[in-house]
Amino acid sequence: MGLFSKKKEEPVSCCCGGNCTPETMAQAEAVKSSGGVKVLGSGCAKCNALEEATREALAELEMDTAIDHVTDFTQIAAYGVMTTPALVVDGKVVSYGKVIKKEQVKALIQKVRK
Repeated sequence: MGLFSKKKEEPVSCCCGGNCTPETMAQAEAVKSSGGVKVLGSGCAKCNALEEATREALAELEMDTAIDHVTDFTQIAAYGVMTTPALVVDGKVVSYGKVIKKEQVKALIQKVRK
């Protein structure tokens, strides 16, 4: 009788659709550990708006920091981010899932870089 039989174990798929290999995960972790400012997202309008707000905030803070726009989902998943756009400052995710304004970006950058 099949009602009380043990449930079959299904293989666990990873968050990136099965594209994780040791090489891609090592590369993602290496990118994650580097400092700087990063915008995580696919390149949609919201991601581009967050990048522009970040660029304006850095200009007002007189910080000559390059902004990396990360579009590779494996690298985004390495940060633990499941909703984009996201903002990363010096390896720390400070915002995700929404577009924040320039003033909010400035406050977050100042808080992380105290």
